[in-house]
Amino acid sequence: MSPSASETQRAGPSETVALRDVRFRYDGATEDALRVDAFTVDAGEHVFVRGPSGCGKTTLLSLIAGVLVASDGVVRLQGREWASLSSSARDHLRAEHIGYIFQQFNLLPYLSVLDNVLLPCRFSPTRAKRAGGSNGAVAARAQALLAQMGLGPEYARRQASALSVGQQQRVAAARALIGQPELVIADEPTSALDESVRESFMRVLLAACAEARSALVFVSHDPRLAQRFARQVDLPSLNRAPAAPTEVAEV
Repeated sequence: MSPSASETQRAGPSETVALRDVRFRYDGATEDALRVDAFTVDAGEHVFVRGPSGCGKTTLLSLIAGVLVASDGVVRLQGREWASLSSSARDHLRAEHIGYIFQQFNLLPYLSVLDNVLLPCRFSPTRAKRAGGSNGAVAARAQALLAQMGLGPEYARRQASALSVGQQQRVAAARALIGQPELVIADEPTSALDESVRESFMRVLLAACAEARSALVFVSHDPRLAQRFARQVDLPSLNRAPAAPTEVAEV
């Protein structure tokens, strides 16, 4: 499904994410990896982004999160332009406002499951306050999120490195959701989950984002998940870079 004109022309104070005339080229490359004329995500909106490998999904997510800075154009989060901020200010803005479910999870293997989930609240007083404020309340919220992901209290003190791949993926999701960030980015978050766990995972993720009024940008190859989203975007239709694929691969 290609983005409609209304999807690519949205504007207004409710925007959580806004890209305008964005170009990005990796160092040493001869062509842009990403060219996006316009893309926005409103507050509380859930967007499903799909496309084959190599179409720029990870680049798009990294630009939205301020991990990469556009070569040209404007990328804003909560009205703040990433390119106008120092590296430390970008880190602070990201910690305050974004929950990120990485494709490779990025858990700290030497920390416990509970401490991994609590990390965003260590770096963001805003998210700690939203999660309950006191250490005990924040820890209780973290354990509640883990329980919703099917990981009971017996998992809390285990080292992240002792978990299965699917369990690590669910811990990464709980970490992203704690403290009700304004934006949740999910990069192939169900890739390691079996069907029964995937269904419960999706229910928890979508319900938690809806409760917190968090915008959600969800990237997946799995077309079975698309029906859960009111808005779907094919990245090859959005990305006008010459090297980007022009068709969505069948899954």
